[in-house]
Amino acid sequence: MLTGASSKRSVSPTLGVIYGNRDFFPDQLVTEARADIAALFSRLGIKAIQLDEADSKLGGVETHAEARKCADLFAKHRDEIDGVLVVLPNFGDEKGIADVLKMAKLNLPVLIQAYPDDLDQLSPARRRDGFCGKISVCNNLAQAGIKFSLTRKHVVRPDDESFLADLQQFLGVCRVVGGLRDLRLGAVGARPGAFNTVRYSEKILERHGINVTTVDLSEFLGKAEKLDAAHIGVVSKLSDIKGYAPAPGVPEEKLVQMAKLGVILDDWMGANAIDATAIQCWTSVQENFGCNVCTLMSMMSENFMPSACEVDVTGVLTMYAMQLASSAPSALVDWNNNYGSDEDKCVLFHCGNWAKTFLPDIKISNAPILGSILGVENTYGALDGRTPAGPLTYGRLTTDDNEGVIRAYVGEGLLTNDELKTFGNRAVAQVPKLQNLLRHVCSKGFEHHVVMNPSHSAKILEEAFGGYLGWDVYHHENTAS
Repeated sequence: MLTGASSKRSVSPTLGVIYGNRDFFPDQLVTEARADIAALFSRLGIKAIQLDEADSKLGGVETHAEARKCADLFAKHRDEIDGVLVVLPNFGDEKGIADVLKMAKLNLPVLIQAYPDDLDQLSPARRRDGFCGKISVCNNLAQAGIKFSLTRKHVVRPDDESFLADLQQFLGVCRVVGGLRDLRLGAVGARPGAFNTVRYSEKILERHGINVTTVDLSEFLGKAEKLDAAHIGVVSKLSDIKGYAPAPGVPEEKLVQMAKLGVILDDWMGANAIDATAIQCWTSVQENFGCNVCTLMSMMSENFMPSACEVDVTGVLTMYAMQLASSAPSALVDWNNNYGSDEDKCVLFHCGNWAKTFLPDIKISNAPILGSILGVENTYGALDGRTPAGPLTYGRLTTDDNEGVIRAYVGEGLLTNDELKTFGNRAVAQVPKLQNLLRHVCSKGFEHHVVMNPSHSAKILEEAFGGYLGWDVYHHENTAS
């Protein structure tokens, strides 16, 4: 199985909670629901922003005045709230719930949960009618243009295991949607001349709240050359590199070169508040500086600051989205080779920048392909390692300049332990109906780069991309024809 990330951002999620109510239903249903949600949130480490029982009738929302109170509370905590959970202990007041979301103007994911009735408790004393009320709430939200998510069961108790899965998926959607808004990407250098495949539209990304800051690679290389090996930052970075992975046979001066470049990269990212980078590596770094940048990119990806090679900006955007969905690092790979005659398997490959999470046998080495034309001595810094069996989510975001939109495909499969005799960073993937997927990738003009993540989180990505961000998404499921 895949190893875990060495470090991980751990921030407790915060949800705004609305308890819908209708005055002719039993009051205790709201009180019971509050207790159910409190117990669930305590179990999952979720913080609730909600009306207290003294703020409105039982802390629920029914009237316009109560809706305004709840909206004001949400607005006050705007910077904390990741999403909104609507709880319907009974039919609820659909207008009041819609009013909260309209007035609060959070523009965040919303999950609708409704309680089921018990067949032996349909008397006025315990009747809920949440089955019907949920439809009315959704109707009002749809009329108002408010996007929302649904549970897999139309009505479900909060202590049901299926709702636990629904809530976990919803939290993933919240992470993706919130994390991609106001994202700052760094493009270090120009894309390699032959790589038209990684072209993208800064303007389309900007329209969706994703900023790209560019810098000439020569600035980095020039500044790195001037750094002394005894510089405190270089010494610290060199220690980090040596602690990250073994480097048998790699000359010390090459490790120092990497450390110098890492210091300049870190400084620039900090000064510009960069969340993720796409770096020109093929072949300028090797020719003009004398090493590979792969190890540094791997270290950043492992620490949730993903980095993609060949200035693949929408590739690193996909990496960032996938790590938000799964809370695990991502890797940029090539759809690289067929796996013999097995039509549902293929080889994933790159010369060596995958996060350590994917490489239990990681070591710093060189890049044989580049070395054959540039000299092996100029390619130290590439990683070598094989990814073992485990879960796989794959996917890709791209900008479609002709249509002015962002497109995506996502899906799930498995990484396998099938024999694979080659070098670099490598894996064997098994994807049901792979030939149909590859036909879609080719016919829609997607890049040869794809992103992999050690999770099963395609549904999170599909809902975040398509349901909330408004992007065109193809979800390649096992039943795809």
